[in-house]
Amino acid sequence: MGGLLLGGCDALSRSEWFPKILRAGEVLSRRVQHAVTPRRSMAQEFTERDLSPTFRSNGTANPDDATYQAFAQAAFSDWQLQVDGLVEQPLGFSLEQLRAMRSRVQITRHDCVEGWSAIGKWKGVPLADVLTLVRPTSMARYVVFHCADPMDHAGTKYYESIDMEDAYHPQTILAYELNDASLPIANGAPLRVRIERQLGYKMAKYIMRVQLVDSYAGIGRGGGGYWEDRGYEWYAGI
Repeated sequence: MGGLLLGGCDALSRSEWFPKILRAGEVLSRRVQHAVTPRRSMAQEFTERDLSPTFRSNGTANPDDATYQAFAQAAFSDWQLQVDGLVEQPLGFSLEQLRAMRSRVQITRHDCVEGWSAIGKWKGVPLADVLTLVRPTSMARYVVFHCADPMDHAGTKYYESIDMEDAYHPQTILAYELNDASLPIANGAPLRVRIERQLGYKMAKYIMRVQLVDSYAGIGRGGGGYWEDRGYEWYAGI
């Protein structure tokens, strides 16, 4: 019986109409989350006594990408974060430039959709400060993170997106340190995003480019992220 039910669910997931019903439920869930918990409220922060003994790597631990490996060999000295799209002033930022900007330190819990959690100390530049410098246009609705890690044999790179409300949240940072040390490659060096009120798959690693768009329909398969294009929720609020 269980096998028949699972087989039926699999068949439904490949139909045209059933995923639309699921997406409608996701939209309703997102609206309820907005109503119950203000989006500007802060995720819980902890003390150094609460730090996990290790902060595990999940997913890609060392991108199999020639360009990324060249950056890593040079200790990311010639790496730049490109910020473009619907902005008045597209810019590139070196790691040194990002480190010189105003920083935020936060000790937060990372919750993975796979069921594990870890508490880490992150330091990085608020995404809001980067956006202030590039000046998003009035049409910008989403921030898309393009990453270095290939996800399949075709070379599809990881991608993720958030809305402008989360982009300007004070705890949304582009992190370059973990636990008072440079961000390890296994955890996303040289730069990863921290979006503390969402699940871990939203927190893209190995970021190469930040693109502002009016819609994510043209990114990947149109779901807003690599895993969202494969059935995960776009808004993964916790």
